[in-house]
Amino acid sequence: MPVPRLPTRTAVVLVVAVLVPVNLLNNRWARSWILLTAVVASAVLVALLFWAGGSWTELGLGRGSWSDGVRWAVALIGIVAAVYLCGALLPVTRGLFEDQRTDALTGPEIAFKALVAVPVGTVLLEEVAFRGVLFALLCRLRTATAAAVLSSVVFGLWHILPSLNLGADKPTLGSVFGHSVTGVVLVDVGAVLFTTVAGCLLCRLRDRSGSLLAPTALHWAVNALGYAVGFLLR
Repeated sequence: MPVPRLPTRTAVVLVVAVLVPVNLLNNRWARSWILLTAVVASAVLVALLFWAGGSWTELGLGRGSWSDGVRWAVALIGIVAAVYLCGALLPVTRGLFEDQRTDALTGPEIAFKALVAVPVGTVLLEEVAFRGVLFALLCRLRTATAAAVLSSVVFGLWHILPSLNLGADKPTLGSVFGHSVTGVVLVDVGAVLFTTVAGCLLCRLRDRSGSLLAPTALHWAVNALGYAVGFLLR
């Protein structure tokens, strides 16, 4: 007997229901398991999309989208690398690359973060969840613009827990906002707003390119190359 197709609205609710405990696992309960959690959660989310009648094309990974996606990916990585190079060379922006989370890491450890931890533990899950599955499902119910905003708001809220210590991890932010409760709240709210706007941009890339590879490449480049440049500037 065939399994009944999952209604789109129910699928959206289930996607959010999966993301809540995953966020707690990654940031509170089982941080050391983040790579496994990300892979399993990504698979579950894709399964929900397919259960709701989705496809690889709707996810942004259809065969016809690969060539355009790769071209977008290469161009975006190049742009981020150029911007970071300029930022590293200018004294006024060089301090933005300081990050106490990586100050004590060795070269191989930075390479692991850039090539494994970031793409698997962060980018894979977030792109599949927010620019892949959730965006695709919401596009069935709303316009692409509305879907991008709704998905990005959830993406912003996703960053509440990981941004709580951002002021302490980033000396530049800490010096501006301080380390009081008010300062922590301001930094966290700023991080949520920033990631919401970033999510809209990534959704726009997903829609414009027709491929999930474009936002995935930009997301990886911003995070991973930031670690690399910060390490080189130490």
